[in-house]
Amino acid sequence: MSKLSIVRFATCIAALTFYATGALAQGEPLKPARVTPDELKWVAGPTGNQNTLIAGDPKQAGAYVYRTRFAANFRNRPHFHPDQRVVTIMSGTLYVGYGEQFDESQMKALPAGSIFTEPARQPHFVWAKDGEVVIQVIGNGPSATTLIEQKP
Repeated sequence: MSKLSIVRFATCIAALTFYATGALAQGEPLKPARVTPDELKWVAGPTGNQNTLIAGDPKQAGAYVYRTRFAANFRNRPHFHPDQRVVTIMSGTLYVGYGEQFDESQMKALPAGSIFTEPARQPHFVWAKDGEVVIQVIGNGPSATTLIEQKP
């Protein structure tokens, strides 16, 4: 199975798992969309990463899908979201850890095609240690990000 096929399969499984949990709240219904990779419009995010919205709106009630591109060596400090999410690594290898302190020893390397979950209010942190990484996030808004103050 090719790497692209694995990523596509993993993305489908993530979406089905998310919907099967009954996690979708009532909100604006999704609109029909067909988007090829070259049609994605990437914009600068607040932490220096790049984002592209694919469906829905994370700030509103209802389902949303977006991708984020992390530059090599990007570290996202511990934070959490009010909504639960399913994340698929589309390309690269992302190191992911759970907890309120950034701890490299608690991180797991997730290569393209891998999936991780972000339960609501679950502190987590990520690192694009080995190079650029693209992730796809499926969630149920409204969403936000709360950073966790780091202890010295």
